[in-house]
Amino acid sequence: MHRWQRRSSRTVIGTTSLLNATGSSKNPMTLNVAVMPKNTARHLARYRDDWHHLAEHQEGYMSGADAHHELRRAAWEEFERIGFPVHRRGNELWKYTDLRQVDRIDFRFGDWDRHVDLARIAELVPMPEEWSNLVFVNGSLEHSSGDAPLTRIQACDWVGELADYRSNGFVALATAFLRIRGGSYLQFDRPREYVRPVHIIHVIDGSVGGPIVDNPRVAVEMGDGSRATLIESHVSLTDDVHMTLPVVEIKMGEGAELSHYRYQDNSEKSFHFATTRVLQEANSNYRSTSFSVGSDIGRNDVFTHLVGEYAESTLHGVYLTTNRQHQDNEISTTHAAPHCTSDQYYKGVLSGRSRAVFSGKITVERGAQKTDANQKDLNLLLSHGAEVDTKPSLEIYADDVKCAHGATAGHVDEDTLFYLQSRGVDYHTAQAMLIRGFAAEILSEFEDNELHAFLENQLDELMPALQAASDTIGTA
Repeated sequence: MHRWQRRSSRTVIGTTSLLNATGSSKNPMTLNVAVMPKNTARHLARYRDDWHHLAEHQEGYMSGADAHHELRRAAWEEFERIGFPVHRRGNELWKYTDLRQVDRIDFRFGDWDRHVDLARIAELVPMPEEWSNLVFVNGSLEHSSGDAPLTRIQACDWVGELADYRSNGFVALATAFLRIRGGSYLQFDRPREYVRPVHIIHVIDGSVGGPIVDNPRVAVEMGDGSRATLIESHVSLTDDVHMTLPVVEIKMGEGAELSHYRYQDNSEKSFHFATTRVLQEANSNYRSTSFSVGSDIGRNDVFTHLVGEYAESTLHGVYLTTNRQHQDNEISTTHAAPHCTSDQYYKGVLSGRSRAVFSGKITVERGAQKTDANQKDLNLLLSHGAEVDTKPSLEIYADDVKCAHGATAGHVDEDTLFYLQSRGVDYHTAQAMLIRGFAAEILSEFEDNELHAFLENQLDELMPALQAASDTIGTA
């Protein structure tokens, strides 16, 4: 039903490199960093004051009483060195995302404890009794229900191993302010199936004053043969300017299975920079599905590292942008063992003068024979002002593999709309049907009935805004 036309968008297509046995692959956890811009000195002073204030007022924050004090100190020193990646020239990871407005805002860290009625939160996200719901407000645990295997983040001795603060200024800043009372460490024992989905809800209440930062940290350890479902939600109670720096690290034991659903609907004045790192042992299966609609600038940075044979990684998502929103997806998988499978599949719906980025990468290391990897990004543009930069890429160092990638951007032509109208469907309903049908493929992967119904409703609520800013449907 869709006619894809690349002329509808400035689309950057990625490359495939085939290296012989003499080539060498880079460390997948190590990325290029930007040089600290001069105009961040004022913000550094502010962050430094907040950092020292927490060190003085939280017992054990910077002493041997807390296991992560050295990690915080090292991460802070690294952030002082690299800062935010404001300079984009020569920095492929941030080439299409302008962070200068982030650099101009005086964000604040601190203990922003805030009691919020659960009824207000239940209006923003589903919280059925059948789930284990963990509600964090401004970084502090406000409510918990069910039997989630939750421990404080201080009990995890491998925090920071997967999400390398030396390669990312946002991860460095989030790690430097790693909270003692915040953060989640989930340990799923082997070989057990956890029937209740674990729902971690991160709520920002910006009414506490000033543009605040929330840096939620989650560590998940999947024991050999364990099975679980993790739902991660990010929402805002207010329309204030704020920044969220979530970091999720996941270790998948042999034969472990995890379905990870992610919902992001922070306010359109917010900035959201999420990092997810997954290490997969043999026969493990990690499935990630994301739904992103919020934030002024949002970034979803996901990396899976397949180190055991027959591991499977599925990274799928849908993003919807309106007005001048900017959504950036940095999706990467490294195959370090033979007989592994990975699939990256993202879809975007853009209207107004919004912009999206898809930068996908699949690396197949030497010795990772019999790899089966696929990568695809499809975008539906609803306005002439919308723009997408899509860059799928493959780096292959093995010779017995099956890999494919592709990307496209376009809009629905007049013939498709006319066909629906000829069947008695009015114009605006036909538009909505086509948009809904485009997103349905990804939405169907949210297998929990309650979650699936909620996200379908969110799409319906967003539909008027998407259509109001549309000027290309029916004009091709």
